[in-house]
Amino acid sequence: MSQEEKPDELAGTEAPFVSHLIELRDRLVRVVIALAVVFIGLSIYPTPAGLYDLLAQPMVATLPSGATMIATNVISPFMVPLKITLLAAFLLALPYVLYQVWAFVAPGLYAHEKRLVLPLVVSSTVLFLIGVAFCYFFVFGKVFAFIQGFAPKSITAAPDIEAYLGFAMSMFIAFGAAFEVPVVVVVLVRMGIVTLEKLREFRGYFVVLAFIIAAVLTPPDVVSQLALAIPMVLLYELGIFCAKYFVRYTKAPDSED
Repeated sequence: MSQEEKPDELAGTEAPFVSHLIELRDRLVRVVIALAVVFIGLSIYPTPAGLYDLLAQPMVATLPSGATMIATNVISPFMVPLKITLLAAFLLALPYVLYQVWAFVAPGLYAHEKRLVLPLVVSSTVLFLIGVAFCYFFVFGKVFAFIQGFAPKSITAAPDIEAYLGFAMSMFIAFGAAFEVPVVVVVLVRMGIVTLEKLREFRGYFVVLAFIIAAVLTPPDVVSQLALAIPMVLLYELGIFCAKYFVRYTKAPDSED
């Protein structure tokens, strides 16, 4: 058979590929529009300045009477609240963003794969947000009060707003990521990398590992380190408990025990 008569192996694949690109573009546009709508709404109420005041409230509550935070950069009073508004808009629009991602990939998955992916996406998102909320509502107040308790009387604390934003973001990421421990445990078991028996045997080592991670990711104070390490240990146990049932639930129909 001549080269001209050979069938084209890619024949008929152009249209599906283009249709997928069009769908991807449409979903990205929807995500951008959703983020813009939420950002505009937050800019109207409670406004970027109001969002920063909300973020700074745990720190301001522990400052001495009459003390305030400062801005050492000329554009910081504008840029820092704007960054916080963008972050808040993303967090509020995150469920819709994840829905668009799921709607794009779900048609190409088998039924048991859908039972695997969807719970992981939802649980990882919820756990990350719980970690951020735990850090803001519980850890910040305890840590800032602990630090201010060691401050000499001759020093008036006046934290810079950019430095505070960087500290808050790093803490949010640390606690949000730490609360993903159950998801990591479940995925490791589901992929067959480790067994439940190995995870139970590793329990004592994980306690040490959790305190090492907490010492690296948090400020050098006992309160924040304990606040991160103890939940990680508890979530590790939760992951072991959930892994057994999750693996059974997401097993392929033709797979064997």
